[in-house]
Amino acid sequence: MGIGIELSVIFAYALGLILLYVIGYLLLFPFKWILKLIYNGIIGGILLFVVNLIGKLIGFSIVINPITALIVGFLGIPGVIMLIFVKTLI
Repeated sequence: MGIGIELSVIFAYALGLILLYVIGYLLLFPFKWILKLIYNGIIGGILLFVVNLIGKLIGFSIVINPITALIVGFLGIPGVIMLIFVKTLI
C-alpha cells in the first residue's frame, strides 16, 4: 500500500518546469528576439487558420491546442509544415 504518483502528475510537473525554464530563458533574450518570436507566432497562427479553412474542403484539419500553438509560435511557417507532415502520416 505505497504512495503512488500518477503519470499525469509527473508529466504536469515536468511541463511546468519546462515552461518555467522557457519563460526564464525568454526573459534573457534581447527585445529583437522577442519580436521575432511574436512575428513567427502571428504568421504561423494565420497560416494554421488558413490551412484549416482550406483543409475543411478536403476533410483535413489540424487541431489548435496549446501544443500546436507552441510549435507554430516557436517555428513559424516550418512548424505549420511540420504539423501538416505529421498529420498526414498519422
